[in-house]
Amino acid sequence: MPAITPNSNGKVLVSGANGYIAMWVVRTLLERGYAVRGTVRSAEKGKHLYETFKSYGDKLEVVVVEDITKEGAFDEAVKGVDAIEHTASPFHFAAKDPQELLEPAIKGTVGILASALKYGSSVQRVVVTSSCASVLHIDSKPLTFSELDWNEQAPKEVEELGEKSSPASMYRASKTLAERAAWDFVAEHKSEIKWDLVCLNPPFVFGPAIHEVSDASALNTSAKQWYNTVAKEDNGLSLEALLTGSCWIDVRNLGEAHVLSLEKAAAGGERIIISAGHFVWQDWLDVANSLSPSPIPSHTLPKGVPGSGKNATYMIKYDTAKEARILGLKLTTKEELTRDTLADFEARGW
Repeated sequence: MPAITPNSNGKVLVSGANGYIAMWVVRTLLERGYAVRGTVRSAEKGKHLYETFKSYGDKLEVVVVEDITKEGAFDEAVKGVDAIEHTASPFHFAAKDPQELLEPAIKGTVGILASALKYGSSVQRVVVTSSCASVLHIDSKPLTFSELDWNEQAPKEVEELGEKSSPASMYRASKTLAERAAWDFVAEHKSEIKWDLVCLNPPFVFGPAIHEVSDASALNTSAKQWYNTVAKEDNGLSLEALLTGSCWIDVRNLGEAHVLSLEKAAAGGERIIISAGHFVWQDWLDVANSLSPSPIPSHTLPKGVPGSGKNATYMIKYDTAKEARILGLKLTTKEELTRDTLADFEARGW
């Protein structure tokens, strides 16, 4: 399947375009010369997009898709676009019922693929923002995961326990089942579709926000956890909690990955883990306190137990050889991300 290029006057549909990750996808696409059609749930939610990217004029179009779970929700939106970046999916740990997460994640993903099949006559590639939540499973021993791994643990827990499942398992199950549904849809309609599918699997996503957010408490789940741990003097975390962690990616690198996934022919038909490496929370505290001058002078940053992360056991790691081979991202460092994110908080008065 040929990759698309900005020189072809390509237009890209970005679902959930006002989200944390999606705004960086939109920005990167516009900077590269693509035209963008973004979907939002209401006209009000589109105002910030237009304001942020007003210098791009009619290169940005915003359309309303009120409910991504409705059949045919994306039928109009997919017409006349060359590629689709599907980022719209809920991410939070506050669900009481698994269906709060499962239904929009699965129906939204399958729905946009069904619309692309029926009405996306010019679509060449669909990139779905999946997650490492669909790759990993929780274990008592350290593990390294690759794209060959699937999270069978969370869907099983949700199937057996329903509303009694942990919120994290509900979220992980939603991402796993949505991604599986995407690959199943492609396999089922192989003879009919004229486009190929890419699924990107990021872990925790951190970095500066450019979407509309009123204060730190309104940040999305991963960025809010970073703020609460690294920027709040009294983060209330024990040493044991500070020595837990996972893996991470800078939201700006993830935006770039979405665009490269359209442009690199070899990305077609692949699921690709996008990770900059592993961490325990103490690592971020140490980095933040090492920056001089401080990018956030209005705050006294928490110190935790400096250096204690050096001997920590990293329970989750990812093999990112496929990303390096196909996309070749230039990844930001912990220092760069921390400096830029804290400076953003300072500028916002948070």
